Amino acid sequence: MAKNSQRIVLWRHGQTNWNIENRFQGHSDIPLNEVGIAQAERAAPLLLNLQPDKIVSSDLIRAQQTASALAKLAKLEIQIDAGLRETNGGKWEGKTGAENRAEDYERFVTWLDGDDAPAGETGERRSEIAERAVSAITRALNPDVSTLIVVTHGGTARCILGKMLDMPMNQWSALGGLSNASWSILENGHHRDGWVLVEHNAGSLPEPIYGEESGA
Repeated sequence: MAKNSQRIVLWRHGQTNWNIENRFQGHSDIPLNEVGIAQAERAAPLLLNLQPDKIVSSDLIRAQQTASALAKLAKLEIQIDAGLRETNGGKWEGKTGAENRAEDYERFVTWLDGDDAPAGETGERRSEIAERAVSAITRALNPDVSTLIVVTHGGTARCILGKMLDMPMNQWSALGGLSNASWSILENGHHRDGWVLVEHNAGSLPEPIYGEESGA
């Protein structure tokens, strides 16, 4: 990493039972399952090598449990920010991708393609998620922080990447999803102004990307 540059690590939470069932988790507060706990514990030593200065996490329990695996090793406190939550899925929340296709096909597949309509009719727009999540990162990334670990969710991570890389929203869906407990890394101070994506879906080994139809 270049001198005086900063690094943001977007770390998706570990696996939950709803990920395996492909249920839209959204704001539902679903904990990690045993596999998810093991995934976080496996990833934590690798992320420790990046010498994190600060950890900020979504307030949802699956993110906090993931963050705690690294916080223990790094001896850092976890800063909680609800701005890093997953998409509010509206009427889709708690339902499987198959159920949402059957009940609300046109709206659901159009949303998957990357439009800015509210998720599940009454949920959040991607522009709203991007705004609140990037604001949370801005609050956490003070000048003294070289490496910031951001523990968040698949859909939120994609919105963060799209906004911070100045991509048109209709191209955000071209960013592949994150596997559970895998991460992407943004750095500044490179050959261009702004942020550069230097790693994507790292640590996946590779693994399936569960929950792709639930915001991941």
